[in-house]
Amino acid sequence: MKQGAMFNAYPNSIGSNLNAMTRFLSLPEVKEVFGSFYILPTVFNTDLDGGFSVISYDLCDQLAKAEDLEVLRSLGIDLTFDLILNHLSVLSPQFRDILKNGDHSKYRDFFIDWNRFWQGCGEMTEEGYIKPRPDCFLTANLRKKSLPILMVRLPDGSEVPFWNTFYQQVIYPTPDALDLLDITGGQYAAACRLAETVAEQVQNGIVPAKMDFTGLEAYREQTIAWLQSHRKYMGQMDVNARSPLVWQWYDETMGQLKKYGAGMVRLDAFTRLHKESGRTNVLNEPETWDLLEKLKEMASAHGLAVLPEVHMPYRAGAYARIAARGCRTYDYFLPGLLLDALQQQDAAYLCRWATEQIENGYRTVNMLGCHDGIPIRDLRGLLPDDRIDVLVTALEEQGCRAKWIHGEKDEVYQMCGTYFSALGESEAALLLCRAVQLFMPGVPQVWYGDLLADTNDLTVFERDPLADAREINRRALDEAEAAERLNRTVVKKQLDLLRLRASHPAFAEDASVRAELADRHTLRISRKNGAYSAVLTADFAAVTFDIALS
Repeated sequence: MKQGAMFNAYPNSIGSNLNAMTRFLSLPEVKEVFGSFYILPTVFNTDLDGGFSVISYDLCDQLAKAEDLEVLRSLGIDLTFDLILNHLSVLSPQFRDILKNGDHSKYRDFFIDWNRFWQGCGEMTEEGYIKPRPDCFLTANLRKKSLPILMVRLPDGSEVPFWNTFYQQVIYPTPDALDLLDITGGQYAAACRLAETVAEQVQNGIVPAKMDFTGLEAYREQTIAWLQSHRKYMGQMDVNARSPLVWQWYDETMGQLKKYGAGMVRLDAFTRLHKESGRTNVLNEPETWDLLEKLKEMASAHGLAVLPEVHMPYRAGAYARIAARGCRTYDYFLPGLLLDALQQQDAAYLCRWATEQIENGYRTVNMLGCHDGIPIRDLRGLLPDDRIDVLVTALEEQGCRAKWIHGEKDEVYQMCGTYFSALGESEAALLLCRAVQLFMPGVPQVWYGDLLADTNDLTVFERDPLADAREINRRALDEAEAAERLNRTVVKKQLDLLRLRASHPAFAEDASVRAELADRHTLRISRKNGAYSAVLTADFAAVTFDIALS
């Protein structure tokens, strides 16, 4: 990868589309600062989960054109895209074919039929899905408290549960009197009353089975059947890694991403791809590594590098096992370690992690903030639990919101908020953290909101009390506001640091790096490449830093 940092944003994080983003990256203040751009997947045809529910990998024509990608490449910016391995949208051509053709669809086994998967491993419920035995379905690392299923009606009227690890929406229609006239036997007044009763409950989010039909009991069953037969879905349906069609789709998608100019693909959620009874179904070993090797080989045939996304506690050692397989690995530990070092005025754990990377030759991509949140669970085993708890409390006080992972014990998975807000909007602290990030081993990834010193957008919850907490870190800026922020001192100084990172030979990937403690609260990172050197001295008590260059 190029020496410069990796920019990270949605195609419309600045301005209304990727064309506006290219204008921002072409500004004199920003040009030649970034060597690559990780464009989040709303650049494709997507629906839910901030773009991570992909309908197809065709460009979203409202947000991006092929010419925009060409402009980025002409600026010398390499491109990274997501390949979301574990799931595909209900609205994808593959799943819509199932909704149209049922068991006759060529894609019937492209996704995971829950009841077929767990056959013989549990009991059938009244609702029509198998509840697996505890020894088969291990309740660990669940992204929601309920079973990961979405009930889908096929053309023959059967209700089939499909594996659905992440997000879903079931949308019931709001009927009018004409829709329900046959149900009431042509009684128009009754149909009007029935439609009014149902519409109010649909708007309040009440599912048909729990609706109140007082005074209209005679029409209850037929009305529920009508609602169920007319419901629509959105969701991220888990794909079946045992299906040859899935692997054919992976290969075709990699070829498509390569045509867009990708040099690297981020393998999103790949740890959940292998599924088997009696396993945690997150990073099943050794099968997950077998799948990774197969994906690496496929990517290599297209001239692509891979960046596996793995959110696991440090104590699990997954990051090291990825590195051992020749892949870059995400440094999800750095954001929390920096915050902890500032809170505790103690850089020892941060230094220990830097030294581990250096001694083992890990090739990482690191970050401060990102499109998700500040990783918390990843720190388990690296930081003491009591210090992690202090960190979570401090982030809550700064307006950040928790996201949880579920199992036998619910845990805070990440804290959602901008990194600048997490730092109490301290410009000195943001610059210190950015300097350390740029001196650390690995490729620095820079979230647009952090670069522009954005703060938590809590108005998100005024507009929608049920909004995803991650939205507070995704405020879209118009071009004028983004350009204005380039005049702020904290932004100018970050750009100076990023320009140094992109140009000085001491930051070449093969430069030697050394990390040491000058004292408990002072970290020194030295980089050397031939006659060139750069030394950072960062004081986490005084919240200051110094850079010495040869």
